[in-house]
Amino acid sequence: MKNRIKEFREKKNISQGTLGDLCHVSRQTINAIENDKYDPSLQLAFNIAKTLEVKVDNLFLNEGELKNEQKD
Repeated sequence: MKNRIKEFREKKNISQGTLGDLCHVSRQTINAIENDKYDPSLQLAFNIAKTLEVKVDNLFLNEGELKNEQKD
């Protein structure tokens, strides 16, 4: 599963550390999620989406959705 957290985080001009603080996790956790080294829990995924003011399904894409998005 791929994610667009970094894209939405940067649009809001929020650092990894700040996003981590707002979601009650470390900056390293946010970094690991953004770099596809860690899949967040469902609760954390919803917290990140709420903090970034986007729908959770806009943050996370399965491989099929990613390939379709790249074609567009």
